[in-house]
Amino acid sequence: MSDVTRARNGRPVHHWRRDVVELAALFTAVAVADGVANLVGHGPDGPALLVISALVLAATAGFHVWWARRPGHAPPVTDTDTGARPAVTETRRAGAGADASGTGDRASTLWRLRTTVRDEPGSLAALCAALAGHRVDILSLQTHPLGDGTVDEFLLRAPGELIAGEITRAVALAGGTDTWIERADAHDLVDAPTRVLGLATRTALDAAELPLALRQLLGRCTIRSLPAHPVGGARSPESVPVEGALEDTVMRLRAPEGGVITVERPYLPFTPTEFARARALVELDARLGPRIPRSQDVISLPAGSEITVRRADTGDLEAARAMHERCSTRTLALRYHGPVGDADRYLNHLLSPRFGRTLAVQTASGRIVGLGHLLWDGDETEVALLVEDDWQRRGIGGELLGRLVRMAVEAGCESVYAVTQASNTGMVAAMRALGLPLDYQIEEGTLVITARLAAETENAVTAAGWLSGAGESGNNAEAP
Repeated sequence: MSDVTRARNGRPVHHWRRDVVELAALFTAVAVADGVANLVGHGPDGPALLVISALVLAATAGFHVWWARRPGHAPPVTDTDTGARPAVTETRRAGAGADASGTGDRASTLWRLRTTVRDEPGSLAALCAALAGHRVDILSLQTHPLGDGTVDEFLLRAPGELIAGEITRAVALAGGTDTWIERADAHDLVDAPTRVLGLATRTALDAAELPLALRQLLGRCTIRSLPAHPVGGARSPESVPVEGALEDTVMRLRAPEGGVITVERPYLPFTPTEFARARALVELDARLGPRIPRSQDVISLPAGSEITVRRADTGDLEAARAMHERCSTRTLALRYHGPVGDADRYLNHLLSPRFGRTLAVQTASGRIVGLGHLLWDGDETEVALLVEDDWQRRGIGGELLGRLVRMAVEAGCESVYAVTQASNTGMVAAMRALGLPLDYQIEEGTLVITARLAAETENAVTAAGWLSGAGESGNNAEAP
């Protein structure tokens, strides 16, 4: 490594030997100049020699400049050549500008693409080359082997001006068939093994997470949990084999408690790989058995008494029935919208973690005085509340509703809806206090209120924690 290429703190480091050589050269030049001066000053042809020396020096300098500027003879630009740095900077700026016209500085778009290719050498390479020709970057790739081909699932980053039709056209020309594409987001950047492990962890901690985990595992789909013995005399679902059943766009799995979990995705057939992943997740849930998080919050009511809010499950069935017995007929009718005598029949379904999440409010003595339900209803999510008569108008309904909505936001739900009666002004006030966009539908005295959730909802619903006199006389959601 030469002296001029080594640097410390951004400056060249010069060795002392170079300084000695330069000093010796300087003394030599002075001695030569003195000798020439004596020769010119004292010799008879001094002026002529001086003119000739000047001409030779000018000619030599001109030849050197001409030679140095010839193509292929220009001196290399080094890192220590400060005069060349502005040109390098301009070159980099020009390169950045060229990149901005593609996928560089201009906003890019994330896409999820799935296509089927022939199972033969070179098919995937042709597909990748076609995407590269449109400046599309492949961020991740998953393969789903089939009997007569392979389904390749890509996560792509494409230039912002490149539309979906151009991408699918390029894929089709490269040999891809049955191509499907949709917008992706930053959550899709997580690699598949990490995402699956995270879903397994969530399912292991809470049985109510299974439907949500399946939806995140399989993408946009409709998931329905059908009990083995439906309430109200409905027909039991058709039994499925232990290993489940896969029929193109419908997946049917045996639920751990004996029911059936149906997964539908009409716009995209399931692959055997996806079916195996879903079945493994259900088997994990079955092996772990019933479970819910046991955390609880102690809250002081405005009146001074304390209540505890916690998760509930079928182990609280007897305490919930006892609360029903203490509730008035009007309160039960507002909650269940049907014969009051059938109220107890719904509790086992409502408290099961398989169909949603339930919050219980209990007093210091351990008596349950309020229940809040977040129920998975296919692609939609329902909220339902019930507060014992003697504990109404104390803010318990508003506290439960705010917590249920925050749970829906964490679960990725886009909206929640409540079913009540048009005369239930307390429930209407509780929904309005959430501070969310609401849609109202009224039909024959039944009111359906839908709250649209957004990313910032978690902050918005915090203000709904304590509502005086709202949402506590009976409740809203229709029992299944």
